[in-house]
Amino acid sequence: MRILLVEDNADLADAIVRRMRRDGHAVDWQSDGLKADSVLRYQGFDLIVLDIGLPRLDGLGLLAGLRERGDATPVLMLTARDGIDDRVRALDSGADDYLSKPFDFREFEARCRVLLRRNRGQAAGTVQVGGFAFDAGAHRVTLDGEPIELPNREFRLLEILIGKLGQVVSKDEIGNGLFGFDDEAGPNAIELYVGRLRKKLASAPLRIVTVRGAGYMIEAGAAAEGGGDG
Repeated sequence: MRILLVEDNADLADAIVRRMRRDGHAVDWQSDGLKADSVLRYQGFDLIVLDIGLPRLDGLGLLAGLRERGDATPVLMLTARDGIDDRVRALDSGADDYLSKPFDFREFEARCRVLLRRNRGQAAGTVQVGGFAFDAGAHRVTLDGEPIELPNREFRLLEILIGKLGQVVSKDEIGNGLFGFDDEAGPNAIELYVGRLRKKLASAPLRIVTVRGAGYMIEAGAAAEGGGDG
């Protein structure tokens, strides 16, 4: 998933970025409220992690502008302020959740997972199709109880596709979810990851279909057979 982190504490930001990228997310970092606001005017994200205390434009001001533009991207607000008034202001400004610093990274990751699921319209983190199970929270994919080992980026690709089971997902949407501004991704990178994922799901009751000129779709059915190249 594509995440924007807006945090002016470089040490904390580095820890968050490393942790989320290790889990396969594409993460972009901005330390300045105005710069982050500029990025959000042309680039979409699946989740925004937003500090309240920021240079030039604070998090509450950035969030207010985001919601005024009709942008409903989930926002997890971070702050060192622990007063009830600050929590209420953050939530009233349009934040979806709130986490006080310092925090345990396990709680941080759990809250991010909840907001990402909500953004995809999923109430639970597990998707079951026959003997196939995708568990986003546990970062686990199994078929008839046996694990299917997927590198992080293939796991996130599957997460993107299975979050819209039976619907076409464009290459742009996939690219936005897999790659950040700093990632090196060639023109055929998406086709490469789709090809790898297809092979690993060959025995699963799912298949990845190429919709020419539109993107890809994962659908339930018999074990994957063909579905087009790239």
